[in-house]
Amino acid sequence: MTTQLRPGRVSPMRTVPANIPRPEYVGKKFPRTGEPDVKTPEIIERMRVAGRIAAQAMAEVAKHIEPGVTTDELDRIGHEFMLDHGAYPSTLGYRGFPKSLCTSLNEVICHGIPDDTVVRDGDIINIDITAFKDGVHGDTDATYLVGDVDEESRLLVDRTREALTRAIKAVRPGRRLNVIGRVIESYAKRFGYGVVRDFTGHGIGTTFHSGLIVPHYDDPNASTVIETGMTFTIEPMLTLGTIEYEIWPDKWTVVTKDRKRTAQFEHTLLVTDDGAEILTLP
Repeated sequence: MTTQLRPGRVSPMRTVPANIPRPEYVGKKFPRTGEPDVKTPEIIERMRVAGRIAAQAMAEVAKHIEPGVTTDELDRIGHEFMLDHGAYPSTLGYRGFPKSLCTSLNEVICHGIPDDTVVRDGDIINIDITAFKDGVHGDTDATYLVGDVDEESRLLVDRTREALTRAIKAVRPGRRLNVIGRVIESYAKRFGYGVVRDFTGHGIGTTFHSGLIVPHYDDPNASTVIETGMTFTIEPMLTLGTIEYEIWPDKWTVVTKDRKRTAQFEHTLLVTDDGAEILTLP
């Protein structure tokens, strides 16, 4: 399956009221990284709030996904929802990213910039939303079917969601981080899907990306031992074909080299004594 997705016109950056605190990286070239992998109870409680706002913003955006809507309109909806809940859209100004969420259609693996592109019947679209509230981030994404979607794409979306579910169930204190990728990769291989390697899950908390990397394939170098109180994202990206990619001139939009479709799902997690708590549920 191939599509002819092309860059559209990007509208001006949306404004945020001065009374909503910004992350430290807004207006800077590079964000701060590095924080303890294990969070304090106070930070965890704030992350529950930020994660819930991100999830609620996602649910609001999802209500408006239908043929004929533009990805820029979806961005406006998510932006206004987060502002209404006192949160800053974490992607806005992150390393210069110009919008408040990512919209990745069909062959876009990740980091699609909302613009005047019209969503069409039969598309699949990934929405990636992060909310910054009270000094911490909550990060989530999901892939949605638009109208009448072909069976191959529908199965890809269902199975990518299932890959995330299985990976979350594999999280246990004492296990090594690569158990996550092992579970995802072994499941994806049953269907011949590609598992994207160069874009990963990550540590998160007071920083958007802490420096902790969570691969979605069985990487023996991901030997960090999972501990109670850790917070990180799992966000598998599965493809119908190659995992090789190209990046558009905007330096953000990542597309599969063969232009076959790809899907992604993500949650922010807290490691508990007996598993993982999902922080990005509405």
